[in-house]
Amino acid sequence: MTPASFLLRNVTVVDGTGAPPVPGQALVVEGRRIVWIGPVGDALSTAPENVVDGGGRTVLPGMINCHVHLTADGAPDLMAQTAGDTVPLATLRAAAGAVETLMSGVTTVRDCGAADDVVIELAKAIDRGLVPGPRVQAAGRVITMTGGHGHFIGREADGPDEVRKATRAEIKAGAAVIKVMATGGVLTAGVSPTQTALLPEELAVVAQEAHNSGRRVTTHAIGRSGIHNALISGIDSIEHGFYLDDELLDIAVAQGTFLVPTILAVDGITRNGTAAGIPGWVVEKAEKEAAKQRESFAAAVASGMKIAAGTDAGTPFNPHGDLARELALMVHYGLTPMQTLVAATRGAAENLGLAHELGTLEVGKLADLIVVDGDPVADITVTGRVVLVVKDGVVHRDELAGTGPAVPTA
Repeated sequence: MTPASFLLRNVTVVDGTGAPPVPGQALVVEGRRIVWIGPVGDALSTAPENVVDGGGRTVLPGMINCHVHLTADGAPDLMAQTAGDTVPLATLRAAAGAVETLMSGVTTVRDCGAADDVVIELAKAIDRGLVPGPRVQAAGRVITMTGGHGHFIGREADGPDEVRKATRAEIKAGAAVIKVMATGGVLTAGVSPTQTALLPEELAVVAQEAHNSGRRVTTHAIGRSGIHNALISGIDSIEHGFYLDDELLDIAVAQGTFLVPTILAVDGITRNGTAAGIPGWVVEKAEKEAAKQRESFAAAVASGMKIAAGTDAGTPFNPHGDLARELALMVHYGLTPMQTLVAATRGAAENLGLAHELGTLEVGKLADLIVVDGDPVADITVTGRVVLVVKDGVVHRDELAGTGPAVPTA
């Protein structure tokens, strides 16, 4: 898949920084990078076959989903699906989810846990052009206590020495980010979402080893005690964060810790319930925590805590390629549309440690961009109306042929 060189003209630029939209713009992609952005009238003369007319639509940075599980596909019983999948089947499922994700306008994801190194290897295959998909930052196996949340996709470890060895083993296996479990969760039988799991001295070892290797570390953390343990241990981002309070938010804001709210995860369970085949114990836990999740997210928004978008895709009735619906829920529960767009672009790139290359439309950055049909600042659901997807300068989806010559797609 060779990157294209083209001029995208007649678009409104929403650059991911939070700056107001700028209409009447154009940008030039050469190879893998953006090389020019400016008023359409100032664009250099370009061969007609290399011009794409955006028809007044909006161009955004490629969106980023900071929490997915590519080896799952939204089946009602995630534990059963994981237990029943062979490695080849899980790999095929992950590759299918990657394509679906990319076509939706998400050009980068962080996979927050998968067994058997499946997603670590998928990330390599995508990078080498063997299969299409978003850029994948894979956590590999999660680090969890014995019997803890996600043990079926994890390395079980107890005590600082075991936890240190487990973290180093994931780094050796090729994990690009480390995922650790600070509390119990909804989707693991026999644990409570609010119970404290790995202790501060164990979490601190994970953070130390991750940071020593130049990697970031994120944690599943629902209950207050687990969130607190993660914050004082130097964890970079909190996944879910249902029990954030003023004291925890003050710490998080001071440290610059990110929240990845994953509103869709609980929403998919509570909207569908046992009638759709979700185990009763999963529904019971989700229904108990749903109100706290919404309250905690609203408090995080009010506090100014950094927020990055993530869906927990793969959990029950939470398919890949549905980031637009997560963004709509984030707006519904307190963010402005522009803040939400930043959470899915620049903020998400910062959370993944990739802001030097991704997350904003700027000259010199990688050509990850999408065109959507409408104004997402006025209506966030427009992020679900994607007509052009470019990743690393390669066009993977193009529905603009009716408004100008089409760019060759991958």
